[in-house]
Amino acid sequence: MKMRVSAALLSLLLVLSLLAGCSSKGDDGKVELELLTNKSESIQTYKHLIKEFEKENPGIRIKLNAPPDAETVLKARLTKNDVPDILSIGGNATYGELARAGVLKDFSESDLLKKIHPAYIDMIGRLVGEEKKGVYGLPYATNANGVIYNKEKLKQLGADVPKTWDEFIELLEKAKKAGETPIYFSLKDPWTAMVPWNAIAANVVEEDFARLKNEGKASFQKNYGEVADKMLTLLEYGHKDNFGVGYGDGNTAFAKGKSLLYLQGNWAIPEIKKANPDVELGMFALPVTNDPEKNKLVSGVDVLLTVTETTEHPEEAMKFIEFMMREETAETYIDEQKAFSALKGVIQKDPVVEGVQEHFREGSLTSYPDHYYPSGMQAANLIQDFLLKKNKRAFLQKMDQEWEKVSSR
Repeated sequence: MKMRVSAALLSLLLVLSLLAGCSSKGDDGKVELELLTNKSESIQTYKHLIKEFEKENPGIRIKLNAPPDAETVLKARLTKNDVPDILSIGGNATYGELARAGVLKDFSESDLLKKIHPAYIDMIGRLVGEEKKGVYGLPYATNANGVIYNKEKLKQLGADVPKTWDEFIELLEKAKKAGETPIYFSLKDPWTAMVPWNAIAANVVEEDFARLKNEGKASFQKNYGEVADKMLTLLEYGHKDNFGVGYGDGNTAFAKGKSLLYLQGNWAIPEIKKANPDVELGMFALPVTNDPEKNKLVSGVDVLLTVTETTEHPEEAMKFIEFMMREETAETYIDEQKAFSALKGVIQKDPVVEGVQEHFREGSLTSYPDHYYPSGMQAANLIQDFLLKKNKRAFLQKMDQEWEKVSSR
């Protein structure tokens, strides 16, 4: 898949050799390394893992940085020659740009790759493309995109988990007739629309859409009509203020029983449980087609770990990476984050996600389509606008135009 590098990142190729990493030695002689993460949900987990690491390695201090909109912050810092030592970021287009720009360490020869399921290494490889060989990050935690449901409410409806799209719509109708809100949307935050969007697109659009689009052989107007239609259908089963509630309030509302279903990823489960520890939850893959055998679970690399090329202390940085890649550390991370692991033999045992485990066992997984969109396209904002205005033709045209505009920069 051919992907273009943004001008800001491309310019780094000219100055990388001059950069100095932001690691340093403190007054106490300890090596200080900065770990930047894009997941605010993982702050507490990282804090106690860092404490454990520092106990084992008293000469190293890890400074955790989890800014809002971390990827934008990271790109801005790169242009200022201010590079963190260690990154904990998603396996998305930003990772691909960083890898192609030469910012990240190549792990191709590392034995740590043997610990990781090959499917996830393939996923991040597609983000980098064929123009640059190598593996520039270690897939660590993975996620699942689907439908979280209230078990008690489903039982009260006398319904089962749906296996097809028609069965899913029947369930929504049944909930509506019973006076329940079928789905709780939190579309004030545009990114939340990407959960159903990715689930639908991953099951009805060609997996190599991005490559075909860049070659002029596919387009949103030709290939995404069914996705747009099904997004509008789902919206009919929301609440009265679909665009007035954000992610945090959506978690709380769903936790308090405001709807039967919540279209979110496994990352929302800890937040829902915080709001209501007693709520009984389950999860299943959104059944997008009427053939159960063809319905796949959207799963991707939620967290990959990597080291930047410019760190002044690569050995110490790798010590932290190796600590994180231990089986017991990986188990702690996924247990607390309700995530899945990219490491072989590390299994998520929480009964809440039992309904999606069969997809991992059977390998009926597919990646996030939007991870292969140009990173500056702002797809979530365009989709939010579409759901407000409901002009399908204009929306699909706009998606094509924005893709081409960003790709030509």
